[in-house]
Amino acid sequence: MADTAVHDDTHAAHDDHAAHHTSTGLSNNKLAMWMFLGSECLLFGGLISTYMLYRGRHSANLGPDQVWDIPFTSASSFVLLMSSLTMVLAVSSAHRKDDRNTKVWLSVTALLGALFVAGQVYEFTTFYREGLGFTTSLFSSSFYTLTGFHGVHVTVGIIMLMSLSGMISRNKVPGDKAETVELFGLYWHFVDVVWILIFTLVYLIPA
Repeated sequence: MADTAVHDDTHAAHDDHAAHHTSTGLSNNKLAMWMFLGSECLLFGGLISTYMLYRGRHSANLGPDQVWDIPFTSASSFVLLMSSLTMVLAVSSAHRKDDRNTKVWLSVTALLGALFVAGQVYEFTTFYREGLGFTTSLFSSSFYTLTGFHGVHVTVGIIMLMSLSGMISRNKVPGDKAETVELFGLYWHFVDVVWILIFTLVYLIPA
C-alpha cells in the first residue's frame, strides 16, 4: 500500500509538472499551440494576399464569374462550420470525462471534415474539366495554392482527430486528456475560421 501511495504521488507530481502554467496563465502546451497557430496566420496571410493580388490575372472565359458554383461551395462551407459545433461538443464531453461521447463527437467532426475535403476534390476536378488548370493563369495558380493548402490542413486535422479517438479508446492519451482534446479543438477552429475568410474573399467578393 505504501509503495502504491508513493507511486500515485509521484505520478500526480509528474502530471502537475507537465501541465504547469507560464506567466501568461496558459499551460506550456496551449502556449505552444497558440504560437503554432500564429505562424499559420502568417502563412495563410501571405497566400491570401497573393491571391488578392493575382485574382484578376485570367483569361476572359476562365475567371471566377465563369467557374464558381456558389451554392455548392456554400453547402460545403456549412458542413465545415457545423464541424466546429461538434468539436465544441467533443471538448465539453472531454471536460466531463465522458470518453464515449468524446470519441463520438471527434468521429463526427472528422466525418464532416472528410465531406468538406471530398467536396473540394469534386470542385477542383470540375474546374480542371472546364479548362482551369494549375498553370492556366496566375489567378488559377494562386487559387489552387491557397485552397489546396487549406485542404491539406483539414486533412491533417482529420487524421489527428481519428488518431486522438483511437488513443482515447486505448487510454493512451498523455497528460491531461481534456486539455489534449481542447488543443486539437483549437487547431480545428482555426482551420474553420480561415475557411470563412477564404470563402468570403475568394468566392463572395467579386474580382
